[in-house]
Amino acid sequence: MPVVVHAANVHDTKGGICTAKRAYKRYPSVQKFCAAAGYRGTFVSDLKEQLDLNVDISERIKPHQWKKLPWRWAVECTLSWLNHSRRLSKDYEISISSAEAMVEIFHLHMLLKRL
Repeated sequence: MPVVVHAANVHDTKGGICTAKRAYKRYPSVQKFCAAAGYRGTFVSDLKEQLDLNVDISERIKPHQWKKLPWRWAVECTLSWLNHSRRLSKDYEISISSAEAMVEIFHLHMLLKRL
């Protein structure tokens, strides 16, 4: 699972390209990426230009018209699980590599608990 941690002053659309490149390098059979509405614009155009891949943008949920959006629950659940880790709930890590390692360790911990 590619994990990319970047500085807070880097917008998600720019940082998302790094994650997409790492994922595509590891899994070259990827045909499309899914993203939230905030990734519209720069991320979509950069991904098309650099990797020649499309992005499936999920629409915003309108009030009183709730419906399950495909794959969005997987991303939101994964991000909420990260908050259960004490080290990931706050910004304790000094280096980027240790922050990325803590995300991977927490995911391994979650997988091992389910065995």
